[in-house]
Amino acid sequence: MKALIIGKNGQVAWELIQACPKHVHAKALGRNEINITNIESILQTVKNFKPEVIINASAYTAVDRAESEEALAFQINKNAVENLALVAKKYNIRFIHISTDFVFDGTQNSAYRVDDETNPINVYGASKLAGEEVIKRVYPENSIIIRTSWVYSTHGNNFVKTILRLMAEKESLNIVSDQIGSPTYAKGLAEYIWQQAELDSDGVIQNYSDVGAVSWYDFAIEIQNIAFQKGILSKTIPINPIFSSEYPTLAIRPKFSVLKLDLINKINWRDNLILFMDLNSFD
Repeated sequence: MKALIIGKNGQVAWELIQACPKHVHAKALGRNEINITNIESILQTVKNFKPEVIINASAYTAVDRAESEEALAFQINKNAVENLALVAKKYNIRFIHISTDFVFDGTQNSAYRVDDETNPINVYGASKLAGEEVIKRVYPENSIIIRTSWVYSTHGNNFVKTILRLMAEKESLNIVSDQIGSPTYAKGLAEYIWQQAELDSDGVIQNYSDVGAVSWYDFAIEIQNIAFQKGILSKTIPINPIFSSEYPTLAIRPKFSVLKLDLINKINWRDNLILFMDLNSFD
């Protein structure tokens, strides 16, 4: 099988490359090698490589900056996604697209199902929802939208690596305690995506995260505990819970964005965090 991965340098794309099955010939392309805002660039790439699956692991993910760069966020998260879906449809290529828990407003008290009403409360979430909608309109018959949340990896920038760095540098930290979600180790997400690349889909939209719900504050506490136990941190520091109102950001975040999982053989978020720490090799 030949797979075209869009988004060469992102966390998920990097993990997809690491987890690529031996029988798959995968090509990962970054922005210097393909312009997904230009459909002709996509067409030429597909004609040359002839993939059987396209995995879109690229996105505009700067949640706060999106509030002042709305046009750019929609260009990448909606218009470019439509281009990819149109080309995939033209050549009957399986299309896998990664979306987000931020398509929900966070007012629900139970985990969000794939068919729950969406209502994004920031530009980033709105642009990602717009991307989902064009896929459902253009190419629902052979596409999968995988919603995920709180992604981290040994590669790239993410909450876990940032917190580890700050814990080594600071005397104390204040972490938001009233936003609840599910951390997701990108390694497991990548393995799941490869499974879906060769399976018939039961529905256009799927949820994937590690099992369990936690606040950013409690997540930080576990990061410190595990890192200290494994010798990644040489000391522990006080971590103080604060409300979102005490840490204002340009974009409003959902207070609760846990995704309802209908999948089997899933690993708890804490167990995956331990696996991540065991690697102890962060770039």
